[in-house]
Amino acid sequence: MIFHKYIRDSKMFEYDKYYRECQQLNKPFIKARINPMHENYFVQIDLMTCNYELSKQEQKEIKKLAQNQLGFVKSTSTFNFNRFNIDKELAWFDGISSENVNKFCESLYDLTQKYHN
Repeated sequence: MIFHKYIRDSKMFEYDKYYRECQQLNKPFIKARINPMHENYFVQIDLMTCNYELSKQEQKEIKKLAQNQLGFVKSTSTFNFNRFNIDKELAWFDGISSENVNKFCESLYDLTQKYHN
C-alpha cells in the first residue's frame, strides 16, 4: 500500500478513510480543499492521528512556510490571506494557491517527519 502525504479535493468518505489510514500508520492527517470564497486552498493538518505533537521549533518552521506561501498569494491577489493558526496538534491555512498546494502540503508533511521518524 502506498501512503499519500495528504488528501486533496475529496469526498467526505474519502477523508474519513484517509483519516483512519493515518491513525493506523501513526502519520499526520493533512487535507486540502478549495475555499469557494476565493478559489484558493484551505489546508489543515491534524496530529491527533499520531502520537506526537509539534514542537515550538516545528511550529516556527511551519509558520515561516505559511507566511512565504501566503505572501506569494497576497502579492498576486486583492484578497487578504493572513489567516492561519498553528498549535501543537492542529494547524490550518486559508489561501494557499492552487499552483503551490502540492508543494505546500508535501513540505508540511516533510517538516513533521523531520523530527518524528
